[in-house]
Amino acid sequence: MTGLGVGEAVLEGGRVILELRALNHRFQDIRVRVPPSLSDHAFFLEQAARQKLGRGRYDVSVRTEGGASAQPKVSLERAEIMYRALCDLRDRLAPGSEVPVTAVLGVPDVFVAALPDSDAARSTLERALDLASRSLLEMRRVEGAALETELRGRLSSLWDLHARLAEQADQIVQDYRARLSQRLARLLEDTHALQTERLEQEVAILADRSDITEELVRLASHLTQFGDLLTRDDAVGRRLDFLLQEIGREVNTIGAKAQHADQSRWVVEAKAEVERLREQVQNID
Repeated sequence: MTGLGVGEAVLEGGRVILELRALNHRFQDIRVRVPPSLSDHAFFLEQAARQKLGRGRYDVSVRTEGGASAQPKVSLERAEIMYRALCDLRDRLAPGSEVPVTAVLGVPDVFVAALPDSDAARSTLERALDLASRSLLEMRRVEGAALETELRGRLSSLWDLHARLAEQADQIVQDYRARLSQRLARLLEDTHALQTERLEQEVAILADRSDITEELVRLASHLTQFGDLLTRDDAVGRRLDFLLQEIGREVNTIGAKAQHADQSRWVVEAKAEVERLREQVQNID
């Protein structure tokens, strides 16, 4: 489920601002971006996010302001090494000339970022992540309420189609048996060698194969379970996805047995509703 959460926490006279963006994804995918001053804590932040967040893709972006921002300072050790190297170069190329101290200021890596205290940085990142995840959760609750309304509407449509199929299930079998009997009667007019009793048995067997009672019972069970899962507060996305596979399987079987125009039309409508549900369920953890 998509969403955005922002959390702020104080660090060394400044502040850390963490943005947490969520996108739909079948699995958990977390990507972290931190400023250079907090680069040593990127893996720690990623692991903390994995424990706190569920399924989905999450972009965790951190920036610093004020005293928390990396303040550059001169690395005396690197400056001394570079100055001695410049003096050695001076002795070879221009002995006796002056080498100003400012010459080392233009050398890369002489200036380094002043890193914050490690424990303080991790504690601050945890607080910011916690606040951002709460903000994200609140936003997702609003979206989740709208999504639940959509899912229940689709589920209600499937129940209506189930009721139509169940209402005509017995009549469909009887109509199919009657059509088979009429066709066989026309065949028997031209020959008396065929065993009437045996043919009637075959008619009964073929008619029973068009019976969708068992499929309707299983479909009703799956629809009930689907509705029950929508009332839960824990992660149900994978279970809903599994139930939709089972619902789709029963609808396909009913479609294969369909011998009536209305029945076929209702099956097509049911398949469309299942696909719409499947698209929405991908947004649920």
